[in-house]
Amino acid sequence: MSKKIFGFLFALNFICVFPSFSQQTIIKYLSGTDKDHTVLWDFYCTGGSHSGKWTTIPVPSCWELQGFGSYNYGREKNHSDEKGLYKFRFNADKNWKNKQVNIVFEGSMTDTKVKINGKLTGKIHQGAFYEFKYDITSLLKFGKSNLLEVEVSKQSANASINRAERDGDFWIFGGIFRPVYLEVLPKEHIERIAINAESDGHLNLQVFTSHIEKDYSLQAEISGTDGDKALDLMSKKLDNTDSLTILEHQYNGVKLWSPEFPNLYTAKVSLKNHEGKIVHTIEQKFGFRTVELRPHAGFYLNGKKVMFKGVDHHSFWPESGRTTSKAINIEDINLMKEMNMNAVRMSHYPPDIDFLDACDSIGLLVLDELTGWQNYYDDTTGHRLVKELVIRDVNHPSVVIWDNGNEGGFNRNLDNDYDLYDPQKRLVIHPWEKFNGTNTKHYPDFNYLQNTALYGTEVYFPTEFLHGLYDGGLGAGLDDYWNLMMRMPLSAGGFLWVFADEGIVRRDLNDSIDTHGNNAPDGIVGPHREKEGSFFTIKEIWSPVYINQQFIPQNFDGKLLVENRYMFTNLNQCTFKWKLVNFGNPDDAIVKSSIKDEGTVLPTSIEPGESKFIDLHLPSSWQSNDALYLTAIDNHQKEIFTWSWPLHSPANIAKKWLRTTSLVSEIETNSDAHTLIVTNGNVKFYFSKTTGYLQKVTKNDSVFSLYQGPSLAGFQMQLDSFDYKKENNAVAVYAHYKEGRNWFTAEWTFRSGEPAKLSYTFNQREAADFMGITFQYPEEKVKGMQWLGRGPYHVWKNRLKGLQFNVWDKDYNNTTTGESWNYPEFKGNHQNVYWVKLKTSQIPVTIFMENENVFLQMLKTNDPKGAGNTNTTVKYPEGNIGFMNAIQPIGTKFHKAEDMGPQSQKNVQLNAPYHGVIWFDF
Repeated sequence: MSKKIFGFLFALNFICVFPSFSQQTIIKYLSGTDKDHTVLWDFYCTGGSHSGKWTTIPVPSCWELQGFGSYNYGREKNHSDEKGLYKFRFNADKNWKNKQVNIVFEGSMTDTKVKINGKLTGKIHQGAFYEFKYDITSLLKFGKSNLLEVEVSKQSANASINRAERDGDFWIFGGIFRPVYLEVLPKEHIERIAINAESDGHLNLQVFTSHIEKDYSLQAEISGTDGDKALDLMSKKLDNTDSLTILEHQYNGVKLWSPEFPNLYTAKVSLKNHEGKIVHTIEQKFGFRTVELRPHAGFYLNGKKVMFKGVDHHSFWPESGRTTSKAINIEDINLMKEMNMNAVRMSHYPPDIDFLDACDSIGLLVLDELTGWQNYYDDTTGHRLVKELVIRDVNHPSVVIWDNGNEGGFNRNLDNDYDLYDPQKRLVIHPWEKFNGTNTKHYPDFNYLQNTALYGTEVYFPTEFLHGLYDGGLGAGLDDYWNLMMRMPLSAGGFLWVFADEGIVRRDLNDSIDTHGNNAPDGIVGPHREKEGSFFTIKEIWSPVYINQQFIPQNFDGKLLVENRYMFTNLNQCTFKWKLVNFGNPDDAIVKSSIKDEGTVLPTSIEPGESKFIDLHLPSSWQSNDALYLTAIDNHQKEIFTWSWPLHSPANIAKKWLRTTSLVSEIETNSDAHTLIVTNGNVKFYFSKTTGYLQKVTKNDSVFSLYQGPSLAGFQMQLDSFDYKKENNAVAVYAHYKEGRNWFTAEWTFRSGEPAKLSYTFNQREAADFMGITFQYPEEKVKGMQWLGRGPYHVWKNRLKGLQFNVWDKDYNNTTTGESWNYPEFKGNHQNVYWVKLKTSQIPVTIFMENENVFLQMLKTNDPKGAGNTNTTVKYPEGNIGFMNAIQPIGTKFHKAEDMGPQSQKNVQLNAPYHGVIWFDF
């Protein structure tokens, strides 16, 4: 069966009745329902790729992703203006003759002219992201085949629409990108309802009806979605002139909706004729909840102050553009919840209906946005599109704020329109400016936040902050920002930019993924939702169960201080599970971890806003293990976060696993004018007498090319002195360097039957991006590494949270964050490393650290090719294998690191000198 025939049969048979009684609305899909379920329509593209001929295209879709037309990013100066011509035949059931039949488009980019059997259905619809419909009853041939023709123009004939939508900072597509269906209604019917269900149990239902006759009535039945007993019925007789009827009732004991408890109800509203028979019924899910802005106080949900832990979100998928699916929308929302977010902003247009449905049922607060990226719709267009936006989305309890445009794209003549269609009178904001008692300034630096805390009078929540270009922003800097926001009396949190890298498959460029330079690689996750390191940092910082235990002391009594940062959830509804873990011998081919003991914490009542100790009741032998894990699980059985702490110092672990041998051989030295060679058994170490650096290591004549070190990171110090001495079958090699007030000493010790020991001391007075020692090693010889430490992602000074202490294993990759998506990245600084096994094409080596909080610099991350500035490019020392006690922060697209708070400043060594010990086991 051909795809075209399959598509026709799909459309012919895909009829939905909600529910399946004759008085219900009948939905017949003419298109498919999402990117994975499409129907082939005839198609003709007027310009660009594969243009000038009739063929077929799957609907819904963006035509560029099907190989037609031309790709455009909104900020480009020259936009393509091709049109897409669609044709599709469908049957209209003869039983529909006395009904009203509407054709509904959920989204079409952008100007859309619709004909049925050669006749226009109405005015051309203008505006890409909004649902619209036409009454086509009079144009149909019932019981026969009907021809649907649609002309879609990528560019609008309305200049204000192009400025507001087509010139935005996002990918621009053409096509019928959301589903198309027929809506079959009884002649006398309910058009729509608008619900205001408040937290005190008061319910207001606005019911809009059409073609009502005398003595008709309405009945509303309210029921919970979890099988609860139905609430009291509401009913009211209608005047035949009424198009709007209000039903009201006060209910007691209702379950409230919130992100933590997304309790939903269903309103089943029925229209009855004068005989009492049901003519038409519709059902609508909703939630009881009250949202309000309290001036000079905050944003409140059900009487509780809200801290938005949010992210901005585009509707897109690399292979299908703006055409997504229910599965993708649910995946995105679950990823947000996994990061402990409670809010999402629709940037910069209303999303798929499925997305809002999932926010309702899974639990996210939504800022729903009228498109207007730095420019706005004209009055006539804006009034129409506000109505289309609000009447579609008004009943979603997740929607708590309307955004009237973005960053200057505010038509202020539309501000009062939202209340015309919204009985809840939700807050209207202007993202980016001070308006309506709010300040939503985008991309504040840390100083702006501090000044806002001191002087601000508006409720502050940046609707975009910590821009995530490449590996910058997002988790980097968030700890400082969030700690300050938590202390600000007028803070309502904020929204990180952005959820995902908007990388689109270029059918015209060998299916490569294009993020349009530095315009779109801004996400916490990649185009296919690959997790970056910031994902886990955000997860810990925004955890509603907050534990700030930095380390486990030797006198630990098994009690941890826990802060409850939920709005409504007592922590006795959560579960806490602990594990005591041991790690295997790094000399093993595969190093494994093993659980030695585990348990569950007794429920502890901790109300929102409270901090209390929980008692793990660890066994008396807890100190004999290597690490402690604690996992918090919420009342929906989802992991909140897992904290981990090492229970022993690196020195103790090194002592436990360092290999020694009873075979004693004399340590030999050979020296000439330029080189010192130290031989310990079958391993030889070569030192330059000119620089004091290790030049290479050999074992049984096989080479390990570690050289040019140890060197003090960031300095080109001249050798001040070099010496060696032999004593008691041990050899010590000394190198001392000095430059002004800064100095560095390295001492190698070689003992028979032991690995090589490097002791080093340095004194560094100036502020620096990094501090530590480095070596050089040929990158092309690196194959991977296995290590004990926090991982598996690399870290920045201002992005340390979120990782777990464990044994990790990574193969080499050359990933540049945001330009390729093989995560976790191999290169970069790795936190609190105890030991590392380098996998190379040369002889194996295991390196042990004795000091705590040592960062392993594994090679150097690549500078992004499209960065545009140096804010997200990071300086490294000359060496590419480093053992660092201080590392670099990273900035954002708009800010240097130094503007992002205390953790983003340069490093200053106040406890000089620093002393470290490293062991090299070849």
